[in-house]
Amino acid sequence: MEKLDDIDRRILMELQANGRMTNQDLSERVGLSPSPCLRRLKQLETDEVITQYVALVNPERVGLGVTAFVRVRLDQQDDRHLSIFEEAVADIPEVMECYLMTGDADYQLRVIVDDLRAFEDFLRHKLTRIAGVSQLTTSFALRPVVYKTALPIHTARE
Repeated sequence: MEKLDDIDRRILMELQANGRMTNQDLSERVGLSPSPCLRRLKQLETDEVITQYVALVNPERVGLGVTAFVRVRLDQQDDRHLSIFEEAVADIPEVMECYLMTGDADYQLRVIVDDLRAFEDFLRHKLTRIAGVSQLTTSFALRPVVYKTALPIHTARE
């Protein structure tokens, strides 16, 4: 993959703001004619700079009112136990994000559920049943203050 130039970066910024934009609109916004713009877009997809297109859904509008951040400690941190945990949480729909961490926790999860009862079910029937989980610490989000999905991509002029 070649280094991204300013036009590639502008394409990425525009699509992060509106992924449903037509190629015609995108080309006008970044200052290219439609054919070269489409070629660049296809190259960004081929190079896996753009990995997918999604719709962002408001969790509360679909009944998912509780966001929890769960810090997980494993009883052992060898490759085998890390892999077991990572494969297991990847298959749990309520786990929106999972990060391998430094510090006092091995993993940090962002979990979204309907309500506190659903969170208890998630803990008791899913998370604590993963082999090697030894300690959990949970914090509940009261409300989002900053929530971004667009990466901070800058052009040379910024």
